[in-house]
Amino acid sequence: MSAPGGTGTRARDPLVDRFGRVHQDLRISLTDRCSLRCTYCMPAEGVPWLPGSTVLSTDEIVRITRLAVELGIREVRLTGGEPLLRPDVVDVVRRIAALEGLHGSPEVSITTNALRLPALAGPLKDAGLARVNISIDTLDRERFARLTRRDRLPQTLAGIAAADAVGLHPVKLNAVAMRGVNDDEVVALTQFAVDRGYEMRFIEQMPLDAGHTWDRAQMVTQAEVLAALRTRFRLTEVPTRGSAPAERWVVDDGPATVGVIASVTAPFCGACDRVRLTADGQLRACLFARTETDLRTLIREGADDDALEAAFRTCLAGKRAGHDIDDPTFLQPDRPMSAIGG
Repeated sequence: MSAPGGTGTRARDPLVDRFGRVHQDLRISLTDRCSLRCTYCMPAEGVPWLPGSTVLSTDEIVRITRLAVELGIREVRLTGGEPLLRPDVVDVVRRIAALEGLHGSPEVSITTNALRLPALAGPLKDAGLARVNISIDTLDRERFARLTRRDRLPQTLAGIAAADAVGLHPVKLNAVAMRGVNDDEVVALTQFAVDRGYEMRFIEQMPLDAGHTWDRAQMVTQAEVLAALRTRFRLTEVPTRGSAPAERWVVDDGPATVGVIASVTAPFCGACDRVRLTADGQLRACLFARTETDLRTLIREGADDDALEAAFRTCLAGKRAGHDIDDPTFLQPDRPMSAIGG
């Protein structure tokens, strides 16, 4: 048995679920708080935040991540809420990037709204951050203010430029495509990215809003996104995808690509290699899971690494073959995306 908080004394087997999927991607939410109030995510007044005492400490995050890396995790994505709101985010990145496990050190990336990147891009790069995914649903300042309930488009654009300037490549831009809201900007957003050497990725809107108001009829599908793009660009499908959530197409003659994450109309559950840790220490086998495994309580009650490993494996043993959004029995998770982590 390994001591509480200590390094395991034996080699650990990879994280494999009952369908043979090997899990190598850990998404860690650093906070449920956010500096924007996107209409498809949360109400204008926000949502009840997690009590501070329930949020994992940095030592607890690093301990769980160290074990996960020993279990074969290759990539760690830091999410939120808005992860850059965590005061010690640079230290979190530095400590995770220095871990060594089954496949060496993990690649550390972050999903952010970019508002704090002008100040933090350089320190994050120096700490070991490899790349960024930045959310930007529109290039129109008034529309941005309506969508996010904050007039922050100039700051977002400055954050994107800062990430590019320090070499956090590839810079990936994410947009949730919404009917009658920003679907008329599919081409403009892609052109913006292509002109600057970024990768644009469109995401089908998923049932993860705090108000549970998701309506499939209002979702812009992958087919609609591609149809819009083909009015301006020549698209050639990238044949290899692996476990990546986005299907990608080369734009014109390249090298730029555009991607679509079609979780609803073209789910990729069969190749999923992701497991998620919420800011309050709950392990989730799927974004749409309705059950969680409590790692925080285990740690705070003195569990050793073997007990934590058993919890990881128990969580994945219950992972379903798919999220079943199209099934009549589908139930939206109780937690919204901001509380789960993307």
